[in-house]
Amino acid sequence: MALRGTTALFASAALVLSGCGGSSTPGGGGGGPTPTPTPTPPSAGGLFTSPALEFLTTADVQQVLAQAVGEANRRGQPSWIAVTDRVGNVLATFRMTGAPDLTRVSTRTIGGNAAPGSEIGLQGAMIPASAAAIAKAITGAYLSSSGNAFSSRTASMIVQEHFPPAPTTVGLESGPLFGVQFSQLPCSDLNARFLPGGGAGALIGPKRSPLGLAADPGGFPLYKNGVVVGGVGVMGDGDYGFDANVLDTDMDAEEAIALAGTIGFTPPEDIRADRIFVDGTSLRFSDATPAQLGPLVTAFATVSPALGSLQPVAGYSDGTLRPGTAYGTEASGLRAATPAEFSNRDAFVLTDGSGNPRYPIRGGTDGASVAQPLTAAEVRAVMEEAFAVLSRARAQIRRPLDSRMQASVSVVDTHGAVLGLVRSPDGPVFGVDVSLQKARTATFFSNPAAAAQLQAAGGAVSPYVQRLRTFLGDPAALTGTVAFADRSGGNLARPYFPDGEVSRPPGPLSVQNTAQFSPFAVGLQSDLIGGNVVQHVTFIANGGAGADTPVGCGTVPDVVAGQKRLANGIQIFPGSVPIYRGGQLVGGIGVSGDGIDQDDMVSFLGLHNAGLRVGGIGNAAPGIRADRIVVDLGDGREVRLRYVSCPFAPFLDTAAQNVCQGL
Repeated sequence: MALRGTTALFASAALVLSGCGGSSTPGGGGGGPTPTPTPTPPSAGGLFTSPALEFLTTADVQQVLAQAVGEANRRGQPSWIAVTDRVGNVLATFRMTGAPDLTRVSTRTIGGNAAPGSEIGLQGAMIPASAAAIAKAITGAYLSSSGNAFSSRTASMIVQEHFPPAPTTVGLESGPLFGVQFSQLPCSDLNARFLPGGGAGALIGPKRSPLGLAADPGGFPLYKNGVVVGGVGVMGDGDYGFDANVLDTDMDAEEAIALAGTIGFTPPEDIRADRIFVDGTSLRFSDATPAQLGPLVTAFATVSPALGSLQPVAGYSDGTLRPGTAYGTEASGLRAATPAEFSNRDAFVLTDGSGNPRYPIRGGTDGASVAQPLTAAEVRAVMEEAFAVLSRARAQIRRPLDSRMQASVSVVDTHGAVLGLVRSPDGPVFGVDVSLQKARTATFFSNPAAAAQLQAAGGAVSPYVQRLRTFLGDPAALTGTVAFADRSGGNLARPYFPDGEVSRPPGPLSVQNTAQFSPFAVGLQSDLIGGNVVQHVTFIANGGAGADTPVGCGTVPDVVAGQKRLANGIQIFPGSVPIYRGGQLVGGIGVSGDGIDQDDMVSFLGLHNAGLRVGGIGNAAPGIRADRIVVDLGDGREVRLRYVSCPFAPFLDTAAQNVCQGL
């Protein structure tokens, strides 16, 4: 099987979106390793409740598959169906007889549809249908929690150029998670990879997604007893796209097939996306309804081998069906921290499956670049203070109302090395990789070496430096003179500047011909890692022949051997700030998992409080923050970049307002 247009895709370097038998023991599998016991969690009495240790059994996975295959057969839509657990382990990939092995990426753009020969990124490309199904399943699992249930249709709504996306909303700002589709990348140095044959750490997550997070309807989370335990994704109609109009109701066969798979594993109704509002707009969960489904087929023996069979997918599954691992166990790779690992009794950490934290708190590794790197004590203070702010904050995307915010927190040094990563117990899993992307992005763009590194990347990447300098009227841009938060870089990465104003040209970090923009090619963010994704989907399509994408995204040069500053890509929605010691950049903090203003507040206020606690470090001085930059629009108007935006009255334990003002 060969990918169409591979050479052109490498040249454009852009990304598609995103994402039998065995033991029923959590973390187990037929012939798999015996998981290391989970350490005893800290004593009770914290502010959060950890999710119950639920998981998908072999019988559960078979039921999900049977129900989905039965509905697909009834509709005459042969499809690929993928099932994952909460941390991204692929539990099954089923190909129905007659299901296409390739699917076409949508050519829809802001300008209508890309004409043949004018596509950029992966617009119009043929990609493995199995990869698309896996990406959809991972999207449903990773975006959801015990407080919110999001689908790939929800993802579609929050990543487009206007929010909500519809013909009547042109002129509104972009989606709140604009750019999140370019997370969980197959080249990420954080996300784990499938280990054929099992072995120690085989089930740890979060696992990577072949295509990032998906915006194509047909991906849902799976729940047991109110706890998210995985996701199901379906690909069969030959079109991997997104929903550009939330005002109508789609009759989407893939979504109905995936919905059938969720019966018996549906989320509580009160936490579905359509019960959650962002800026006064209800999110979307599903256009398909149970009333549209036929009689359920629940016996796996009824559909296999009569209607298809389990199939291997290079890099993700060996073609067998396995149970999931319970999130929160050592085997899952995410569990409660011990007191020695992190002081807060509510914190979770990432582990290697054998009892060892993957990212223990440590000091900076960048002594060759920084006069006085961050110390382990300073990193601990930043993380503890950020977690304290998080623990008091009111959630935006969780039910019931007035729930506590849940998210992940990452700290890095100026080389992009991870100095610590913690999370609250039930934060959505997508926030792990995204918090690290955010921390690295703010640190990179504030770094004196940023321009030189982007120019050295070559190809489609290097021209962005001059575009930015011309746009800002600053020939020294990206040389460390300005502190950029992710909100600042996001301002410059939208297809219109100011965001949403369709009469305006694109931001300098966006696709330069706005009419060509789509969620499959957004500019610098996708150009940085496009080659990795193309190499990876070619590896899948060829059944594992040839080289997979290496660990570590992009062509930005290593800062030291084996270490890239942007090893899991960049992120362009808010939730991070750089860390300074006096006037020198020493690192960054990123937060992800809840509302973008909440993420901003935890990073900014957590760092401020850590500076008060230990002295010597803190936020960038106001005089060098990106919000001092005023862009001349050329018609008598000026627009100031943003740095952070904190919620007006964010805390559950106090009525304090404007908590970031004046800091």
